[in-house]
Amino acid sequence: MKKNEQASLPVLKILVITLIMVSALGITVLGFNANINNVKIIFANNYEMDVLTTKTKVADILEESHVVILPEENVVPNLESEISETKTITISTVSNDEAEVVKLAEENQQVSLEQLLGNYSPIVEKIVVEEVVIPFETITKNVSNDSTITTNKVLQNGKDGLKRVTYKIKYQNDIEIERTVINEEIIEEAVDKIVQVQSKATTVTSRGSYDRTASVGSSATANTLASKVEGITPIVKTMNTSAYCACTQCCGKSNGITSSGAKATAWYTLAAGKSYPIGTIIYIPALSNKPNGGWFVVQDRGGAISNNKLDVFCSTHNEALQFGRKNLECYIYMQ
Repeated sequence: MKKNEQASLPVLKILVITLIMVSALGITVLGFNANINNVKIIFANNYEMDVLTTKTKVADILEESHVVILPEENVVPNLESEISETKTITISTVSNDEAEVVKLAEENQQVSLEQLLGNYSPIVEKIVVEEVVIPFETITKNVSNDSTITTNKVLQNGKDGLKRVTYKIKYQNDIEIERTVINEEIIEEAVDKIVQVQSKATTVTSRGSYDRTASVGSSATANTLASKVEGITPIVKTMNTSAYCACTQCCGKSNGITSSGAKATAWYTLAAGKSYPIGTIIYIPALSNKPNGGWFVVQDRGGAISNNKLDVFCSTHNEALQFGRKNLECYIYMQ
């Protein structure tokens, strides 16, 4: 028995070695049959990756390599294709124009060649310099003192300005699609138009032959006085003007009767020198905001009133004190 056991050992060794060799040969044959490919993947940022794979479809190779394709990326060959002879897969970023072309094609729409080319046309940028008008503004000044009858007077004519503007303009198919201002340079400033709204006026001419405007005011009496002197050229003179009332402190006339015999009326009656006859009409623009619109009548005299002075009658002593004394331009209508 011992001799038989010793004789069987070499036979077992031969069988084991034979099985190992057959297995190795089988694995080698399977490897060749599997056709392993060395594939290069090139990414949009130019990074390259080499992979060994038995897959032949592009989508399967990328999935096996854990490569995810983003919506804005394009793959060549496309995902459903078999790997080409170059054994290379290229991934690139798709521009908006290219994406639109691809989208139209994928949707199987009836797209004309002009539409495809239009979406793919490059955008051209140009620097353009233009001269642009600056419109003038109109400024209105109201000095009518709430008069119901007004007129407009142009104090200053308006004038457009001019500026030089530099634009960056984008064109596609020779059509402007975007405009951006990159610089502005004022060549000439605009001049505002100034309009004065004033109470309707009577135009008068001074002895110096220059035009002046006397405001009519808003009261009926003012309109009556203005109509009386219409067409008469006034004497324009600066007078030293003060105020008085009917009290004894001012003139000693407690009854308020003037030299003309008429009762004094506040903001209507004037005391003037003898050079100005009783009944002379005088317009004072600085007092156009007063009840009678700045129109007065010489009705009184005074011991201290010279030909270069005027006294305006006020309703109260405090009002006369507040008026004080001032030099005012006066339009004197000598009838």
